Amino acid sequence: MILGGGTAGTMAANKLRKELGASDWAITVIDADDEHRYQPGYLFMPFGTYSPKQVTKSRRATLHSGVDLQYGEIDAVRADEQVVALTDGREFGYDMLIIATGVSPRPDQTDGMLGPQWRESIHEFYSYEGSVALAEKLRDWEGGRLVVNIVEMPIKCPVAPLEFAFLADAFFTEKGIRDKVEMTYVTPLPGAFTKPIAAEAFGNTLEEKGIDVEPDFMLMEIDDDKKALVSYDEREVPFDLLVTVPLNMGQDFVARSGLGDELNLVPVDKFTQLSTQYDNIFALGDANDIPASKAGSVAHFEIDVFVENFLQHIAGKEMTHKFDGHANCFIETGGGKAMLIDFNYDYEPLPGKFPYAGVGPMNLLKESRVNHLGKLAFRWIYWNVLMPGRSMPLPAHMSLKGKRTDLLQTEDKKEPALSA
Repeated sequence: MILGGGTAGTMAANKLRKELGASDWAITVIDADDEHRYQPGYLFMPFGTYSPKQVTKSRRATLHSGVDLQYGEIDAVRADEQVVALTDGREFGYDMLIIATGVSPRPDQTDGMLGPQWRESIHEFYSYEGSVALAEKLRDWEGGRLVVNIVEMPIKCPVAPLEFAFLADAFFTEKGIRDKVEMTYVTPLPGAFTKPIAAEAFGNTLEEKGIDVEPDFMLMEIDDDKKALVSYDEREVPFDLLVTVPLNMGQDFVARSGLGDELNLVPVDKFTQLSTQYDNIFALGDANDIPASKAGSVAHFEIDVFVENFLQHIAGKEMTHKFDGHANCFIETGGGKAMLIDFNYDYEPLPGKFPYAGVGPMNLLKESRVNHLGKLAFRWIYWNVLMPGRSMPLPAHMSLKGKRTDLLQTEDKKEPALSA
């Protein structure tokens, strides 16, 4: 039983169906509707790069014909009974359960966010509806104080807010109103990017684009009357247009089932994604609590490792494969260029060549047109390679080949790239 037919759930279902073949295992996916969204496209819709149709496909069409798809809202998992209960009263038993229901933006968790300014001067692009509404807002917005804000980490695609700021800079420049827009990037982190090598690259880019950074800003509330962000240390950041990234949380059924932490994320072994509570429950993608970025690339690499472990696990064998937290992200910087970062649990993003040492063709931590084209090409790869469960010519584990390892700190001082 797989809960969630998004990125992680679809890849897991399709890969397992192929590996298990015509065995005694039946695979059922449960999700609320038939609309599978390409969530990386939400970043582009406000600027008119993608249309809503380009980020939506049938969930049924993305799943292997041998996978059963059931539509419904999940009420709770009764793990001791091995039962999934839906809100309409239906119940499904399982032998193995995979939770892949991701995380969602929760504006209701911040005082003042859902006040009278919501969808007026306060917007977000982390949901389909929010991205569509923001596109309409930007179409006619004439300028003022634009604030891009992250409420709290972790969030889906941690670099997306930074990308939004860069793309907004290019968008307003193209419209001829950049001089009428004052941009501020407000983050709870010590800087726009916390790992020193990458921080230098991104810090320089922000400065060049005239985007101010307000660091260490722990948002307490939004004052709708003043139209200002208010931090716990009583700092205020006024705005005319706020593009916020609300608190990201796992689904509420996880809490009702007693399977999650305070953010409704399922605690798992970070190498195998097996629940720390039950040996017949895995949590994949954004739904788990592993100390890695909540990004599609993490789900992709994670599931490549997971499938091998799952097959060993159901055969009663020890799981011998370990996921290393590998993440690979294109970062749009505007003007038809992008950066690329590659990192894992142990190593922060480093400059160099990717995916082939000395050849590339992509540069790490350096703006290029090739990286931008790679970002746009990923949508085709997502629908036609990753979702059907086909193999990508990239190893699941991160390689240091082609990277500037001479920039690394000594082994006992290096820091994991957890907040990247």
